[in-house]
Amino acid sequence: MNQAQQKISELITRIEQDVVGQQHVVKALVLGLLTNGHILLEGLPGTAKTRSVKALASALNSRFGRIQFTPDLLPSDVTGTEVYQELEGKPQLTFQQGPIFNDIVLADEINRAPAKVQAALLEAMAESTVTVGDQTHALPELFMVLATQNPVEQEGTYPLPEAQMDRFIMKVNVDYPEDDAELAIIRLVRSEEKKVDRQADHASPLPPIDPQLILQARSELPTIAVSDLVEKYIVALVMATRKPERYPDSKLSEWIAVGASPRASIALDKCARANAWLEGRDYVLPDDVRAMAFMVLGHRFSLSYDALADGVSHQAVVDTLLDSVEIG
Repeated sequence: MNQAQQKISELITRIEQDVVGQQHVVKALVLGLLTNGHILLEGLPGTAKTRSVKALASALNSRFGRIQFTPDLLPSDVTGTEVYQELEGKPQLTFQQGPIFNDIVLADEINRAPAKVQAALLEAMAESTVTVGDQTHALPELFMVLATQNPVEQEGTYPLPEAQMDRFIMKVNVDYPEDDAELAIIRLVRSEEKKVDRQADHASPLPPIDPQLILQARSELPTIAVSDLVEKYIVALVMATRKPERYPDSKLSEWIAVGASPRASIALDKCARANAWLEGRDYVLPDDVRAMAFMVLGHRFSLSYDALADGVSHQAVVDTLLDSVEIG
């Protein structure tokens, strides 16, 4: 295990001390960092979505910005705007950066703002730049958007368009914790209220992780070997969402209305390599692909009317994909 892997392991440990019962969320956040991608967290209120992002930001020695999305938010509240100023008697426009100009950006309750504001994130997420007027401004090298949203069934929400959903390398469903985790949450919050050091029974608090180690880890991912077998498996999984008729013994053709885009194949390859790197391997196994399948593919295809009417979930479709598509 090299230094970068050791530090990333410490990062995961530190976040898990602040976020109880959501190990898959913590892992997804770290995978997003490693793959230089953006993460969408979806879950009911109170499931530690915002807390997870804050814990990640506090564990890193990086700049953190939070945007609370509301129905009256404007795009300039996200990106920044040009401000009129007079310098030495000469009028000029000066660009004032918005909260998007941070290393880690929390887009809290992103589906509570209308489409115009949601679209303000598109260029930033795709190009790592922001264009205002005739000027294009570069975002930080570590730039990452972590968006949270409540399920679209909740009142007062604006569902994200498919084009923006596809920009998120992963979508993570955040469920309610189990009994033991719920008990641990109560005790954790109680200790915070009493200002008791909740790490007293563990190791001393870890210092912030140097963001340069994240960049070093990213540079190691291209060296992770991906065999022809794994590559073909990734392609077969994605193609199964576009041409489900290839699997007549399943109900995929009845359930899938629109398949996943090529971004799905790219994201699945990146996340599988990052997962292998976290496991300490320099090669990808089919199990790495399967482990990432739902978080990468679950938000990239549309369910048919029949699937929605029968209550078929995206998770059920991905499970059927994994059962139907053979390895090799």
